Amino acid sequence: MYKRDNASSKKGAAYYHPIEISSNADIIELQEKKLQAQMAYLSENSIFYQQKFAQAGISFADIKTLKDLSTVPFTVKQDLRDSLQAAPPFGLHRAAELGDIIQMQASSGTTGNPAYVALTENDVESWNELSARGFFACGVNPGDFVLHGFSMSKGFVGGIPCMQAIQYMGAIDVPIGADGGVDRLLRACADTKPRVLIGAPNFLLHVASMAPKILGTTADQLGVEQLVVGGEPGGGIPAIRDALEKAWGATICEMMGGTDLGVIYWGECAEQDGMHMLCQDHIIVELINPDTNEVIPFEKGVTGELVYTALGREASPVVRFKSGDHIVVTDTDCGCGRTGPKIRCFGRTDDMLIVRGINVFPSAIQDLILQLQPETNGVMRVFADFEGHSTQRNLKVIVERGAKRSESDDAILIQQIETTIKNALSFKAQVLIVDPNSFEKPGAAKVALTLRERPDFLTLNDFDH
Repeated sequence: MYKRDNASSKKGAAYYHPIEISSNADIIELQEKKLQAQMAYLSENSIFYQQKFAQAGISFADIKTLKDLSTVPFTVKQDLRDSLQAAPPFGLHRAAELGDIIQMQASSGTTGNPAYVALTENDVESWNELSARGFFACGVNPGDFVLHGFSMSKGFVGGIPCMQAIQYMGAIDVPIGADGGVDRLLRACADTKPRVLIGAPNFLLHVASMAPKILGTTADQLGVEQLVVGGEPGGGIPAIRDALEKAWGATICEMMGGTDLGVIYWGECAEQDGMHMLCQDHIIVELINPDTNEVIPFEKGVTGELVYTALGREASPVVRFKSGDHIVVTDTDCGCGRTGPKIRCFGRTDDMLIVRGINVFPSAIQDLILQLQPETNGVMRVFADFEGHSTQRNLKVIVERGAKRSESDDAILIQQIETTIKNALSFKAQVLIVDPNSFEKPGAAKVALTLRERPDFLTLNDFDH
């Protein structure tokens, strides 16, 4: 299926699917009905969950309500890695016959080897539907030209699955991809005049900065009206959002998802104050306290980690999967009429560092550095020169100097940055200032804000000041 029936009828609609405006009571009723069906399916087809439930001493038949679901142990990334290793390529949690699998995708493998996910025909159609809701909430309409700025290679869900969803909703994907290079992306932008540009926020900022050199014009003259960003927390950072809107002369909305449940299931509406959960007929989402694992309600201002259970998934279903995404609930009501809670993601468990007992997300440091422009140029990296994720020493932070700032003033800038970090984030940083453009510009891969190895342009003594 390339295009859903009556795709063009969605153009200009207030929402993509009725579930987006359904009452909480109706959503719970539907979810519990589908949860019972999913439990029955897993009891027959998933070796992984048969073993997991047996070890926990619980029965699939006992899981009938959302309250019952809270008794099921979490599934974590390492569980899935062990499952994949035990029965490659799709693991013990493959719950469909190999003959019914028509597509596979891969995670980015940022914390280990890539994880391969299987999809049946029904799974692919569900992924298309979920992602179409996300794109639609973010301002993509049937008939739009959409310039593809996510990586199209390596099996990432930002590639082919995003292209499939764009086709499904009746828009036209311009499949250049970040791996096609900045030059080709910009020339395709000038040639096809897309209304929408999708990609990772840091990369799209870099693309905009190269427009004068490659095209002889600024990015805001290319006619892009809507930016849809995702793949990294930068889309929720005010300084990055403002810079993107100014550079492209376009409106920005953020989306979020992942390989294990789908592609996109959170999308930001025109209110631009957080991403709605759009797919509660396909996914049960819980919010937990990451320290106690206690389920907490979605209420404005609350923070926690997202946990997901797939509904109706056939090939690679997960139950109570700890996503590692740490979020803040921005609201539970919205002028757009959607009823799903709104969130911003401020970091991931994989990225979090503990500095003298303080939880630190590198994206929070990046936000501060961006706010200090033009004294800095907004580019920073954490240098984690210690084992694991915890240190009792001051955290090393490398910051690129602003293009017009004198190296002779670095001592003053260091003091300013260290004080800003201490006041805002409650930990002591050891800051090193380096020349502009010291770090490689963003490309097809996500920007890694934490370095585990010393950059080649630094010496062992550079942090002595």
